[in-house]
Amino acid sequence: MNALLRPLLLILLLASLFACASKGGLDAEIEDLPVDQLYAEAKRKLDNGLYESAIEYYETLESRYPYGVYAEQAQLEVAYAYYKFNEPESAILAAERFIKLHPNHKDVDYAYYLRGLASHREMGALYRFFKQDNDERDPGEAKRAFKYFQELVKRFPKSKYAPEAVARMTDIRESLARHEIFVIDYYVRRRAYVAVSNRAKYVIRNFQGTRAVPDALGAMVNAYYQLGLTQLAIDAYRILELNYPDHAVTREVARLPIITPPVKTPASERENQDS
Repeated sequence: MNALLRPLLLILLLASLFACASKGGLDAEIEDLPVDQLYAEAKRKLDNGLYESAIEYYETLESRYPYGVYAEQAQLEVAYAYYKFNEPESAILAAERFIKLHPNHKDVDYAYYLRGLASHREMGALYRFFKQDNDERDPGEAKRAFKYFQELVKRFPKSKYAPEAVARMTDIRESLARHEIFVIDYYVRRRAYVAVSNRAKYVIRNFQGTRAVPDALGAMVNAYYQLGLTQLAIDAYRILELNYPDHAVTREVARLPIITPPVKTPASERENQDS
């Protein structure tokens, strides 16, 4: 045998033996465990924060014992383990699988809630990865998280998870509204005032009660003014002033000439100034 090949073959052999030993060690650890002990060990690892190992145990349990209460509980708890292990997409898939397999399970509302939590975490992870400000974020993930929480509240209004879901929906809704204001500002910078007015209408119709509404009304007033639609601008301002009289946006658009016309100097005063 070529002397150069011997070290290479030895390295490959050792790597193969190490891989087999590692796999065999895990299998040997749980090979003879009955289902109740296998579940207890998975739960112990989950409770101790050993999420990756817990996932392996839960999935092993289900593959060996695919039916019964232990398998059902493993299918639910593995979703939580994936969530805690910071794999939100796997958590969402596991939660959805549980919902499809056990739509009448006593804890199925938790699966709906966990799916929303995982989607919310995925949304935050994407934003941190791209280092975006809240207003600049792609609303796709936020909308998905909102839909998941909304489905929980609609299907299980008395669930103990419903109040937390509602609170998270409120936060997500604020985030979505602020994104719309970011888009409006983008159109303002490009003097696309028709787009500004249309987007402002969308905010007012769909995000009532959020902090974005006065900003949208102010943008609408200014857009109508820039488009020469004086009466529409005045009408929009009156709504803004009525609902948000002390808001900074109200004070800002009040300076527009159509809202606060310049004071005219009497003719006698002009003649005295000229002389």
